[in-house]
Parts: sequence; C-alpha cells; structure tokens
Amino acid sequence: MRSSSCDRLQEALLQCHRRMPEGPARRSGCRHLNKALAECVVGEACPEEYEAVRSFCSSGGTSLKRKQCEEAQFSLSLCLSRHQRNFEP
Repeated sequence: MRSSSCDRLQEALLQCHRRMPEGPARRSGCRHLNKALAECVVGEACPEEYEAVRSFCSSGGTSLKRKQCEEAQFSLSLCLSRHQRNFEP
C-alpha cells in the first residue's frame, strides 16, 4: 500500500533513530520525519479523505468550513477504521 516516497521516509526515520540516543533529543530530532511518515501512510491509505481534511482543516474559517472540516475528519476516521479492520485477526 505504501509508495516509494513512504518507503524513503520510513528509512530516513529508522536512520534517525539509529543515529540519535533514545530520549527527548531523539523525539525532538526525529519528530518531523515521524510526522511526515504518518501523513504519507494516511495519504496513501485514504487519499481523498486525507486531501479533504488538509483542505477544510488547514485554517480557521466560517462555521461552514468548520463543519466541512469535522465531516472530512469523520470520513477519514471511517476510512482508516476500514483499513484497520482488514489487519485484525
């Protein structure tokens, strides 16, 4: 399911963990890679829902935009839940 860009991010995160000692420095130093990998995997799993969240939830706005953001987040949650159920025994 993951694309080569996610594979590269995963490898970069693994390398970051290998280079940095465990603790606050590692969490701080590898945070951007962890976030990028998570976003990549979610974007690969549920591309339409992920883009809707990015679009509607990127900033504050009208009550309509906030409602659209909530709906997009709910749709993304449902999509991720469907994928999660595929991996349950």
